[in-house]
Amino acid sequence: MNIDFITDKIASFSDNIAIVDSEKEYTFNQILDEYNNAKKLIKENNIYKNAIVSLLADFTPKSTALFLALIENDSIIVPISKTVKTTDNYINISQSEFYIEINDENVKITKTDIKPEHPMLLKLKETEHPGLILFSSGTTGEPKAALHDLTFLLEKFKKEGKRLSTVTFLLFDHIGGFNTMMHTLVNGGLIVTLKTRSVDEVCSFIEKYKLELLPTSPTFINMIILNKAYEKYDLSSLKLITYGTEPMPETTLKTLHKVLPNVNLKQTYGLSELGIMPTKSENSESLWLKLRNDETFQTKIVDDILYIKSKSAMIGYLNAPSPFDSDGWFNTKDKVIQKGEFVKILGRTTDLINIGGQKVYPVEVESVFFECPGVLDIRIYGADNPLMGKVLEAEVQVAQENNNREFIKNLRKYAKEKLEPYKIPVKFNLTTKNLYGDRFKKKR
Repeated sequence: MNIDFITDKIASFSDNIAIVDSEKEYTFNQILDEYNNAKKLIKENNIYKNAIVSLLADFTPKSTALFLALIENDSIIVPISKTVKTTDNYINISQSEFYIEINDENVKITKTDIKPEHPMLLKLKETEHPGLILFSSGTTGEPKAALHDLTFLLEKFKKEGKRLSTVTFLLFDHIGGFNTMMHTLVNGGLIVTLKTRSVDEVCSFIEKYKLELLPTSPTFINMIILNKAYEKYDLSSLKLITYGTEPMPETTLKTLHKVLPNVNLKQTYGLSELGIMPTKSENSESLWLKLRNDETFQTKIVDDILYIKSKSAMIGYLNAPSPFDSDGWFNTKDKVIQKGEFVKILGRTTDLINIGGQKVYPVEVESVFFECPGVLDIRIYGADNPLMGKVLEAEVQVAQENNNREFIKNLRKYAKEKLEPYKIPVKFNLTTKNLYGDRFKKKR
């Protein structure tokens, strides 16, 4: 694929700083040099056109340049984050013909013995278009492999966008991470790479490099609030915090707006299967958002469930049935309520807990408990009950001094004052451990 529309833009920013990796600065010209080196590497290792290539890496100048070179080579790219523990499974499901591992400055390229046979892969190869395979990050079952024609996902980056400085919070194999990388590169922004994605690392980089954009998750936002990082670090350069990937507790959003009143807080909406949609939040304190319908995305609501049709939608799953109906609509399984042009996403129907006929979304109960003193984090889930079908239970993260029966009594008292009886957890399990995984999403 001719990617001059990308490389020409990169060249136009010449000696501006493009990426800061391990606190070392790389200019846009240096990224182009890395890109040219990557093209030579591809040729020297006989990575042929349209080859399926797994790329195990974090965000670095080298991995970014190699990603671009693989697009130019019309490769079908399988980005794999270093957090993934089932690399072999990803390689086998994607039927990767090559496996590239990047560690610091070292690049190891291995040719596999796999011969692609999946009809969708063979058909995409015939088009001679580059592709992208993204794996779902579900906590149960085998991850689904979404196959994209990259020409459609790249179309949006031909338009001029805002130049912003940001961090690589969303991972290398996440649709949001891909979107952040491409948008920042083609618009001359600055990318600061992260190693640990701890609160201190992220906030210290915001302060040091005067970063303007933080794309993150509600779980990480809660960590910023709990650690009072806004007091420890100068975050005044921030213009925009975008959040998505999981439901946002309303109390967390309002607290964030209170402590960072000059930052625009925007809810994003994207899926590995469809790409990232244009959205507009009602305001920084509101969970109501407008999903903009345009030539790329269309939406409809059927029985309070959001459906989306997208020109940038995946071709299909490599290891699961097609989720699209005969007209191309995708059932997001997100239940919504409407207010004029705005919608509020309540949660996935798969997360809904039915308690004797009363339906509860975990996040609505979690949001109430976030206001309870001593609660650092909470996970609400359903447990089987012979009379009610399901009842609520709670796993609550607390500090060591609150890890006792007295605190559970306080939680029960608080719940009775704030919640309807059927929304009160019948059991509280206290822990001092984090309730989120490597991707800073709550474990469901």
